[in-house]
Amino acid sequence: MFRVLIVYASKKGSTREVAEAIADRLEADGLRTVVQPASDRVDVSAFDAVVVGGALYTGRWHRDARRFLRRHRRVLGTMPVAVFAMGPATMDDHAVAGSLGQLERGLASVPEVSPVAVGVFGGVIDPARLRFPFNRMPPSDARDWDAISAWADDLAGQVLRHDISV
Repeated sequence: MFRVLIVYASKKGSTREVAEAIADRLEADGLRTVVQPASDRVDVSAFDAVVVGGALYTGRWHRDARRFLRRHRRVLGTMPVAVFAMGPATMDDHAVAGSLGQLERGLASVPEVSPVAVGVFGGVIDPARLRFPFNRMPPSDARDWDAISAWADDLAGQVLRHDISV
């Protein structure tokens, strides 16, 4: 059975929740998944594909996601890799384009890795968990669970049809 490693880099937990939702969809689509923080050690070569997710903070993709890609770049360059970023407070075109640009800058440091799928999902703002002056921001949750599920289903479909090639 096809095994997919899903790693996430998150400070507040919303990226972990999205990684778990992606895993649930992939499992429902017939794939086996393992979900863990990007900072954990893992034998990437034991998997058939990898999904890397990270939150965007102050214009940069989470450090642990970038480190994971750099640490495993040789192996990841030989297998299907999908990436996603969490970040925009809204899903309007301008916000998504800005977040996609931030994600692409994070990926530029690992040209060996060429993602087969890239997703940008809305982020979460919980002022109670933020430091001044950000704790004055209004709360929001821009995650679109239907879009996240559709992205995961599309990824699973590519894998099951063996459309992914590196």
